[in-house]
Amino acid sequence: MNNFILEDIINKKLLSNKYNDIVPNGLQIEGTRIVKKIITGVTACQDLIDKALLYNANAIIVHHGYFWKNESQYIHNMKRNRLKSILSNNINLYSWHLPLDIHSELGNNAQIAKQLNICIQGRITPYVFWGIIKDKITGVQFAKKIEKKYKKYPIHIYKNAPLYIKRIAWCSGKGQSFIKEAHAFGVDAFLTGEISEETTHIAKELGIHFFSLGHHATEKDGIKSLGNWLYNKYHLDVTFIDIYNPA
Repeated sequence: MNNFILEDIINKKLLSNKYNDIVPNGLQIEGTRIVKKIITGVTACQDLIDKALLYNANAIIVHHGYFWKNESQYIHNMKRNRLKSILSNNINLYSWHLPLDIHSELGNNAQIAKQLNICIQGRITPYVFWGIIKDKITGVQFAKKIEKKYKKYPIHIYKNAPLYIKRIAWCSGKGQSFIKEAHAFGVDAFLTGEISEETTHIAKELGIHFFSLGHHATEKDGIKSLGNWLYNKYHLDVTFIDIYNPA
């Protein structure tokens, strides 16, 4: 497939032109014109680039790419090495950030609901989803359910929280700052990737379950689902590489 056609079909699928993001979405670094082999992953780190070279990939598609607003514009050290690896091997680098977080079908938040059997009811903010857990479940039981699905036990803050969880809100990645909005909306629990020092106190004092699963863990299923969509619809050769990241 032509590299710019690939960009166009994903832009249309993810409705990329709707979002004012803090990073460019789409084809960030142009490589070879024809894309035959694609590697997907969460972040365009050196380990993922090296895996792409081993697989003789023509393209890398990630959730966390390059050229973020407010980052240094100097190309030194780590950034130089990454760009050199990509450019010298004529690899296309694609990245979709917010469009892949909140897409109603393929997005990270939609995939969290799918993994944990949450019935999506709507959104509290454009980035925060909320839904209903159909089965009666305690906070501890839900934490064990998360562990079973993600192979990782979450940080769980539950002092003063209700015993059972029925209404839950969530936001993939760095969503801990939305806990107050989630509580004000009237949910029993809030799940996200990261946790800050103050989040523990906020959760305790508001009396809400808080689950932190790690930024990486909450944002790998979106890029996987995008790869599966490309394979099923366009029969492209796509391989997801999960570079270990506990954070």
